[in-house]
Amino acid sequence: MKNSHVGTGGRWWHQLGLGLGLLLSAAVVQAQVAIESVSGSLQSGVEVVKIDLSEALSTLPTGFSIQSPARIALDFPDVVSAIGRSTIEVNQGNLKSVSVVQAGSRSRVVINLKQPTTYKTQWQGKSLLVSLDALASSVPAPAAQLFAENQNRGVLPLRDLDFRRGDEGAGRVVVSLPNSQVGVDIRQQGQLLVVEFMKTSLPEGLRRRLDVNDFGTPVKTIATTQSGDRVRMAIEPQGVWTHSAYQTDEQFVIEIKPVKVDASKLTQGPGFTGEKLSLNFQNIDVRSLLQVIADFTNFNVITSDSVTGTVTLRLQDVPWDQALDIILQSKGLGMRKTGNVLWIAPKDEINAKEKLDLEAAAALQNLEPLRTQSFQMNYTKAAEVAAQLTATSGGTGATASSSRLLSPRGSVIAETRTNQLFVTDIPSKLEQVQQLMAKLDIPVRQVLIEARIVEASDTFGKSLGVKFGSADLRAQQGGDGGYAIGGDNRVVFGTSYGNAVASSGAGGTVDLTSGFVNLPAISQNGYSPATFALSIFSSAANRFLNLELSALEADGKGKVVSSPRVVTADQIKALIEQGTELPYQVASSSGATSIAFRKANLKLEVTPQITPEGNIILSLDVNKDTVGQSTTAGFAINTKHIQTQVLVENGGTVVIGGIFEMTESEDVTKVPLLGDLPGVGNLFKNRSRIANKQEMLVFITPKVLADKATR
Repeated sequence: MKNSHVGTGGRWWHQLGLGLGLLLSAAVVQAQVAIESVSGSLQSGVEVVKIDLSEALSTLPTGFSIQSPARIALDFPDVVSAIGRSTIEVNQGNLKSVSVVQAGSRSRVVINLKQPTTYKTQWQGKSLLVSLDALASSVPAPAAQLFAENQNRGVLPLRDLDFRRGDEGAGRVVVSLPNSQVGVDIRQQGQLLVVEFMKTSLPEGLRRRLDVNDFGTPVKTIATTQSGDRVRMAIEPQGVWTHSAYQTDEQFVIEIKPVKVDASKLTQGPGFTGEKLSLNFQNIDVRSLLQVIADFTNFNVITSDSVTGTVTLRLQDVPWDQALDIILQSKGLGMRKTGNVLWIAPKDEINAKEKLDLEAAAALQNLEPLRTQSFQMNYTKAAEVAAQLTATSGGTGATASSSRLLSPRGSVIAETRTNQLFVTDIPSKLEQVQQLMAKLDIPVRQVLIEARIVEASDTFGKSLGVKFGSADLRAQQGGDGGYAIGGDNRVVFGTSYGNAVASSGAGGTVDLTSGFVNLPAISQNGYSPATFALSIFSSAANRFLNLELSALEADGKGKVVSSPRVVTADQIKALIEQGTELPYQVASSSGATSIAFRKANLKLEVTPQITPEGNIILSLDVNKDTVGQSTTAGFAINTKHIQTQVLVENGGTVVIGGIFEMTESEDVTKVPLLGDLPGVGNLFKNRSRIANKQEMLVFITPKVLADKATR
């Protein structure tokens, strides 16, 4: 009894907890905005859908409309559904029903219509009113409305039309609508996919036919035209494809995806995509189980007599192709599919049958009559194609494998004069050769490669120097009027230190060039420095004091631009060069000499490779050589060389390399101690400063040349 009492108390607490949980959930729902009711009515001849909420929202909900089936969808973010049912039947006028679906914290209201139409939304307190426009056929129109200008009233233009390549080779047609309420009708007419945008117009800039076959998607062309008060878009896909469409605000996207068809698979698509089934059998015969699956899938099944045994299985909601694969693997069986017929037999039996078929086909090739077909080569050389057709995959003699494409009985002859190819082989091999020729005999794209080699130099040099000395005239006698001994003190100016001389009274001269400081300025760029000389004569001491200052400053800037360019075919090496060949002597081992030449030139050697994405891979070898200084063995060559491989976009420019040199030096030559004196020390020193900068950059710009058809 005690245990029973405890169990009853536990159930009471459990029920109390559930009740509290329900109350808390109800409180959360009450706290969040909820859709309380949906109703349809007719107000002043206009059909209106009224959506009552527990609280008004700050913005109108986003939505879109679908033409087939006719629907209007409105999304309410952060809104839950408090309606006890998901579908409300209306059946009034154009309204059929209204569905309310909640996914997480978002609710979607779907208005199901009988015919497509446009709508308007507005808030009225806590209620959202969705007003449906009247149908064109429901109200008789006067005769004046049949004119085109009245029919196009309210028509809005499309804003943009674009095509993009999506994932896995899918083609996406992106249309920018004037607003989110434009009606769209999508239908398939034969191989075409037709999309119509209601109550819209097509601007003149968008009226064109797009050829998008080069994008590598199932879509070949997109033709957009104006048809009355709607825009008609015809999309022409190719191959096996499937399409889907979705709208986000004012952007409508049609996506066409390719479907890879594998004839050996039971269902197309990745993994197992068949319709799901449930199987629960005890010791059922395998042949009977295969018959059950055949009845479910409507496939014709041929079962070999060697298929026996029973199987026990229980499968719940499993794709039928996966279920069949599990059954075949469990019993060691194989399957071959031909159309809608399945042949099921043990794997050894299937392999033996296929081996016999291959041996029979090989034997038939040896008996099949040969045929000769000629192929005219337009862009490739027939001899090169013939070598590829007869090339072996490896080995020599008896170990060499057969040719890659021709049969053992096949042969090929290349006629170089007319550039034709004559192939003799069985008809099946000739068809393969023809398919190969269609891919090989095509014009090769060409590339223009332009290089710019820019060399800039900035040089600066400065030098200051001094000569300082004196002469003693006490041993001289006599003089003249210009340099009278014992006369007044004199100052003599000259352009050079060596010009300061004194004449003796006996008619001789006194050399004043001797001095104890000789630190003149150095020359720059082959020019001597400017000088200024000063000589002071003292009659009392019979002495000359001599001073010469020299200074030179040089500043230079230079720029050299070299721009070689060359056009070549894809993956073909090209070379262009210009320069000088310099002779020099070469001595042989016997002592004889001969003249050889070495190039000092500008050279561009390049091999382009165009990638599938349209970019260009360049293998580059660039030389910029110039004649240098003269030596006893001949002229030296100043070289600038770069060799690299780069990936550049079509029409883009890239700097593949550069060299920067900077030389800075500052030299001071002085007399010890005297040169360190402040102020006066400048008379006992020589200063020179050099700052040189040189830079070289190499720019490369490749561009794929358009063919004649594109031009």
